[in-house]
Amino acid sequence: MTNSMYQNHATAPTNGEDGVIDFRSDTVSKPSREMREFMMHAEVGDDVFGEDPTINALQARVMELTGKEAALFVPTATMSNQIAARTHLTQGPYSVICDHRAHVHNYESGGISFFTGATLIAVPPNEGEAHLTADAVEKYLVLDDDVHHSPTKLVCMENTLNGEVVPLENIEEVTALARKHDLRTHLDGARLWNASAATGISLKEYASHFDSVTLCLSKGLGAPVGSILVGSKPFIKKATHYRKMFGGGMRQAGLLAAACMYALDHNLPNLPRDHANAQHLAQGIMGLNAGFKLVKSVDSNMVWVDSPVSADVLCAALAKHDIRIFAGATHQIRFVLHLQTRKEDCDKLLQVLGSLEVLKKNA
Repeated sequence: MTNSMYQNHATAPTNGEDGVIDFRSDTVSKPSREMREFMMHAEVGDDVFGEDPTINALQARVMELTGKEAALFVPTATMSNQIAARTHLTQGPYSVICDHRAHVHNYESGGISFFTGATLIAVPPNEGEAHLTADAVEKYLVLDDDVHHSPTKLVCMENTLNGEVVPLENIEEVTALARKHDLRTHLDGARLWNASAATGISLKEYASHFDSVTLCLSKGLGAPVGSILVGSKPFIKKATHYRKMFGGGMRQAGLLAAACMYALDHNLPNLPRDHANAQHLAQGIMGLNAGFKLVKSVDSNMVWVDSPVSADVLCAALAKHDIRIFAGATHQIRFVLHLQTRKEDCDKLLQVLGSLEVLKKNA
């Protein structure tokens, strides 16, 4: 899935507009009319000078939610992850540990190696395990001072990971291992909101195990732009330097922060509905008896299936019915739900899947 998920770059209206239903990603959601109106009334200032009151209020709110000392508003979760890695890795050579399926490894254009010079070590879970454990990570740590090696400095985790919730006990044991060896830890929590909604575990509890955390507001929460990096005061002070260096210093960006504030108030409470719709869709797909197999647990807003036909074939067939998914040569396909995906949209997808001749031939 790594090389093909983002192959189809065609734009499409959000679910409901012009009859198009988009299951490619939760990033395709668009600001509601109410969110746009809220943005129009935002107080603004120069955020590079720390003078935008709406951004300051958003940062303070996320600090409270996560229990961290400081926060930094940035345009994207990718920038947040890259700034975090660069801030943690002060002087190489170093190596960074992450899950082999992680976004920082597969979908950030090799940014960690490019920006920090660090080697990225992608670790698979132990056989029979869905997620990383301390035992799996420990085998890949570089802890000696041999000049041929790049010592491990940072351990990154991701939650949710491909829609699956990483169990808290896995997080606890991996981060405890990191602390034992005086390693820094970062959580790509772009969809941590979903993990919290699915488990009832607070953002503060999740964040307490990491030195830094990224949270994205432009995925399941539906803001047009914006992520937050949280950590200690010294960490965020240094991260602010790298935000400026990376071109992420914004001026009167309170308009964007206002959308994020609106999302926290009005869209965050709706995540359980997205999860319920994903469960409904997964059960419906399995009920078709069309040759699909679930390949990941449906913990949040994603349904991953192994398809009897390639993503290219299914994408083309669904497009004729104004339904969008990612194309690709792989047979592993994901359907992603978001705040503008209705249960009726899931039912239409199920109806269309049940009628496709290409699936009947391969069932």
